[in-house]
Amino acid sequence: MFNTDQIEKFKTFSTPFYYYDLDLLKKTLETLKASCDKYGFMVHYAVKANANKKILSIISSYGFGADCVSGNEVKRAVECGFDAQKIVFAGVGKSDKEILSALKLGIFCFNSESLQELEVINSLAEKENKIAQVALRLNPGIDAHTNKKINTGLSDSKFGIDFNKLEEIIAFVQGLKNLKLIGLHFHIGSQILDLEPYKLLCERSNELQKKLSNLGLNLEVINLGGGLGIDYYKPEKNSVPDFEKLFDLVHSNLNVKDFQKVHFEFGRSIVGQCGTLVSKVLYTKPGEGVDFAILDAGFTDLIRPALYGAYHKIENITSQALENGVYDVVGPICESTDVFAKARSLKKTKRGDLIAFYSAGAYGEIMVSGYNLRDFPEIYYSEN
Repeated sequence: MFNTDQIEKFKTFSTPFYYYDLDLLKKTLETLKASCDKYGFMVHYAVKANANKKILSIISSYGFGADCVSGNEVKRAVECGFDAQKIVFAGVGKSDKEILSALKLGIFCFNSESLQELEVINSLAEKENKIAQVALRLNPGIDAHTNKKINTGLSDSKFGIDFNKLEEIIAFVQGLKNLKLIGLHFHIGSQILDLEPYKLLCERSNELQKKLSNLGLNLEVINLGGGLGIDYYKPEKNSVPDFEKLFDLVHSNLNVKDFQKVHFEFGRSIVGQCGTLVSKVLYTKPGEGVDFAILDAGFTDLIRPALYGAYHKIENITSQALENGVYDVVGPICESTDVFAKARSLKKTKRGDLIAFYSAGAYGEIMVSGYNLRDFPEIYYSEN
């Protein structure tokens, strides 16, 4: 997926490193903007996927909002050009300090997840002499058919408010003088490739809208969250997600009134394919029935395989060998879980070869740690 000139340049870089294809990022953003403008939808970029300042500055330049899950993400988003009035603040455990900071910055909305949180936001807003806009994050009880560790829409999830307690919650919010209820928020999971759960979510939202109408409530925001997946197996073929397909499904199935705006929160689908982790082979050694390729990158640099059992396409980009070998691709960390892939077919691999992990733009750099006191990976861009 890299040309000869790029690979020769990579040989001069310190490894491991993250490499971002900014042209692909911009192509993705242009595709997304054209699609959301067509339907009049509002998109907030989920900062947790990748908070690289250069990446954020590019995304904000397209006029998108930001979806944040910590006070520092809110601050970073504003610093990188996002309009505070397009920032939503989600998360099941917002601290008082984070809420106060967001109030002072004048963000658009808090996506609220519990009665107690609503009380706290109201109290802090009163102290600041502000009215805080809130959307209720409801747990719709929908299985997104994704990895169980990133499935957030079922009833046993820590996220959201019980779908069946809506009337009780609305009555409670209406009694809080420094809150303004403006919408409903959902998020059913991540890395969703089958769009059927979104159809179910639209149907569930329609039920809620009908119930709200009967209560005399007309909320201006319907936030369907994010979760749209990317193709980890064939990133070269499907480098830009099909936003249009999802938006068309929502447009066809969601009942939206004239005064309402539909919001989405995309992270992985925007930045996932533009990032690659490149590592160097330190050693190879024979194992029990399979060889080991031991790299200078470990789960400190890309934790998804160890944490979720996640798949990334892996390629030896410097080997000139005509035949393949089968390798357990592992890192140097003193943990048995520091494994990227088992029995993976690669071109015959030797010490000094460069190994690329594709589709690493989301939940890659942002989750880097200093465990074992390791250096953080370098960062390079296509324009360097």
